[in-house]
Amino acid sequence: MGMAEAERRKDEKINGVIYDMSPAPNFRHGIINSNIHTIIKQGLKNSICLVSIENLDYRYQPEESDDYLCPDIMVICDRKHLKGGFYSGVPKFIAETLSPSTAKRDRAEKRDIYERAGVEEYWIVSPQGAVEIYYLKDGVYILEQSYILQADKEDEDYNAEEEVCLRAFPHIKMTLGEIFEGIE
Repeated sequence: MGMAEAERRKDEKINGVIYDMSPAPNFRHGIINSNIHTIIKQGLKNSICLVSIENLDYRYQPEESDDYLCPDIMVICDRKHLKGGFYSGVPKFIAETLSPSTAKRDRAEKRDIYERAGVEEYWIVSPQGAVEIYYLKDGVYILEQSYILQADKEDEDYNAEEEVCLRAFPHIKMTLGEIFEGIE
């Protein structure tokens, strides 16, 4: 991570209130995002869709305000809504990896915002090894799957090879082990 990167302030604006997102979360957060991003990026080869990682602001109600969030991972397919560092369409997929300072917002305000905006799949990933997958059904998020990684092969609940896929892109699959690879 170069100096320039470290100096870039990240923030989010919800209901006109700016939330500073520095200091950066710990390294596990970045590793997990990178793992998920890499797998999705491979899966989107030759697709019009693209996947962003911690670097694209999402204006979720452009008609009403200039509020924005900066999702950890976001898949977008309608590029006409991309302008500069902003996206104002409806993402196909968003994942947020929890950090101590954002956990409550990721589970409460942001979840509600993504739900209202019509994001059809939202993952909440915990660096401790948990993944919650929400699908939009009739405008409301339903917890579709919930996992806690058990990477010990000797354990009867071993599930590191359990596969999850993206609802809109069923060919994009990853195992729980791959999501959390390298955080030890």
